[in-house]
Amino acid sequence: MPDAVVIGAGPNGLVAANLLADAGWSVQVLEEQAEPGGAVRHDRGVDPAFVNDLFSSFYPLAAASPILSKLGLEAFGLRWSHAPSVVAHPTSDGRCALLDRDVDTTARSLDAFAPGDGAAWRRLYETWEHVRPDLLDALFTPFPPVKSTARLALRLRTGGALRLARTLALPVRRMGEEEFAGAGGRLLLAGNALHADLAPESAGSGGFGWLMAMLGQSYGFPVPAGGSGELAQALIRRLRSRGGTVHCGRRVVEVVISDGRAVGVRTEDGDCVAASRAVLADVSVPALYGHLVPAEHLPAQLLADLRNFQWDFGTVKVDWALDGPVPWQAEQASRAGTVHLADGVDELTRFAAQIAMRQVPDRPFLIFGQMTTSDASRSPRGTESAWAYTHVPREIRADAGEESISGAWSPDDQNLMADRMEREVERYAPGFRALIRARRILAPPTLEALDRNLNGGAINGGTTALHQQLFFRPTPGTGRPETPVSRLFLASAGAHPGGGVHGAPGANAARAALRGSRPGVLAGAQRLLAVRDRTGGKRRPQR
Repeated sequence: MPDAVVIGAGPNGLVAANLLADAGWSVQVLEEQAEPGGAVRHDRGVDPAFVNDLFSSFYPLAAASPILSKLGLEAFGLRWSHAPSVVAHPTSDGRCALLDRDVDTTARSLDAFAPGDGAAWRRLYETWEHVRPDLLDALFTPFPPVKSTARLALRLRTGGALRLARTLALPVRRMGEEEFAGAGGRLLLAGNALHADLAPESAGSGGFGWLMAMLGQSYGFPVPAGGSGELAQALIRRLRSRGGTVHCGRRVVEVVISDGRAVGVRTEDGDCVAASRAVLADVSVPALYGHLVPAEHLPAQLLADLRNFQWDFGTVKVDWALDGPVPWQAEQASRAGTVHLADGVDELTRFAAQIAMRQVPDRPFLIFGQMTTSDASRSPRGTESAWAYTHVPREIRADAGEESISGAWSPDDQNLMADRMEREVERYAPGFRALIRARRILAPPTLEALDRNLNGGAINGGTTALHQQLFFRPTPGTGRPETPVSRLFLASAGAHPGGGVHGAPGANAARAALRGSRPGVLAGAQRLLAVRDRTGGKRRPQR
């Protein structure tokens, strides 16, 4: 019997398993899919000569994460690779805002939009450098981050702390207007903010956009050499070196509870796996509460709060194998790993408004990835492995475009949406479509089929909006990995601090499990699971 069972072999589950193994625990990870990694996987499914990431690709939060840094994954085969520049945001008039790891290069690109905006960017970066260690510590530790908050307050004093808090709470449109005279700086902030499900007018979108932009300035947007799955494989190699195991094709359908404590799990095929110390769940919040954990074990208030749980937007992603580099009108875009495609902040507002009205956007904002530019091993010399994704409403009432995309995501819907996305690329890179050797479309149902946590194509484990962050995540008054069931811990992006590949939810869950560890209920767990095995895995009433 292992000390801990971890449900899900995504990055958070694997980080949690590694930290428990470091503490001397025996750990077993159970993964539903045929291969591990969750949303950190790659394949050659578009063209055999091309490596394409299935889901996530760029990892600024991983590069900044002290959690992943301390794991020393480079010793287990992980290598990071960078594009020459980080992010480009071209406009239809041929200009381009460029985020580069060299702050002077970034500043020069913004001065081309409005003299003095380069100095404004440097001021934002100086603020970031001043608060970066404590801010990152606050981001990656369990809520409330008492020590790091106290250090920030001491560093900034009262007036400075209040001004920083105001800045972080600003909508990104307002922040851009306050900081920059021209469009370039505003676009860098707003494009980064819309990596999440935030409109330019949303409170806190300025803080998120600033954080992502500053991470790019300091750390870049690195990619794992060879494919995103190399990050997951390094975590697995490290775990196995410490005695942990990962079992794929094992879907967990129930957390086994005895006397109010999690004592193991039951899989879809009826097998029971006991855990003498803890169960950690790298699963979505709605999947855990009321499905894996029956409602009878949960407080009525939690179940009521879960009715208001909000997912983030759906996602449509297209992967391409291209016969040549993307022919950007703005040369600077050819140097960036990530390219944002929207012709101004107003167009971003229009995009977000259409989603709010449950319409498929007619001019979707695209986040475009140039993977061979970022890592030459991804495709043959002279070609490009590329992708783009955009967001769509979870429930679609209408199509703002002319093609009548229904939202059923039939093959026709998928092809119409992919064509629309390709036309958007053509606005900034005429001739793009002529380079397409092959493409693959990942609509919301496909994403969910490949990773159950990506419910309806949601990629952040729940909305990034302020009303479901900090002590509101996943429900009001929580913000920590502990659950109402003793020895059961939430280890997914549904917990604070949320989405992104940084390992914090998994690390926080592992630390909580270690803190709460007491001598196991081994005999009781064995008796209960033996009974359940004899009854075919059927749950018996609790006394």
